[in-house]
Amino acid sequence: MHPVIIFEREIILRRDNGQLTKADFEAVKNQNPVERYFEEKSTDMQVLVLLSKDKLPDEYQSITLRDYFASHSEEENFIAFRARALASWYKDTVFCSLCGTKLKSHDRLTAMTCPSCGKTVFPRISPCIIVLVYKDNKILLARHVQRNQDIYACIAGFIEAGESAEEAVKREIKEEVGINVKNIQYKGSQSWPFPDQLMLGYTAEYESGDIVLQKEEIADAQWFDPDNCPASPKPGSIAYRLIHGEI
Repeated sequence: MHPVIIFEREIILRRDNGQLTKADFEAVKNQNPVERYFEEKSTDMQVLVLLSKDKLPDEYQSITLRDYFASHSEEENFIAFRARALASWYKDTVFCSLCGTKLKSHDRLTAMTCPSCGKTVFPRISPCIIVLVYKDNKILLARHVQRNQDIYACIAGFIEAGESAEEAVKREIKEEVGINVKNIQYKGSQSWPFPDQLMLGYTAEYESGDIVLQKEEIADAQWFDPDNCPASPKPGSIAYRLIHGEI
């Protein structure tokens, strides 16, 4: 099994870096209130979601999922991020949207089902684009108003109904910084379970226009030398890989 203990945007680990066991689940659960426990047979995953970590035993520690992602394997990250995404989804998915009946866990699928009308609800995924724009030998980075970190990153946003990902790239860049782009190229993707994004990474070339900020979204945006960037997202994130040419 793959045991995972989640608290908000953090993951609970053993201080000795050992694999979590059923005994660890019990030790943590006996000291801290639990929001939910669930299993997923298809991934061989067991997940304990905490309401508080105030009384975490000394042999355990918590780190942010962002930090965990930068230092663990692809398989470990998949399990941790899936656990976080499903924990958020279960918390928000309580009643049937058609008839209002309280939902139950599906007996075979990773889903919720309505015992009254039979509606099946699957985990949601919200597709987003994230794009690095090039102009000559420089890249466009922006500081976002709503971020809790004073860093410069790529332009990003949700794909709207009816749009292709490429159309979303053009629209988000035009809305947030006022320029037009061309030669949009797909580079890769990344799950980002805060709470349920699937980030689709692109590069694009500057075509025309001057930088005009969407003030409610963007605090600053500038063209930077790739070898002399300001503070940027941490290693492991798709933003980091785009900025540093790793994809």
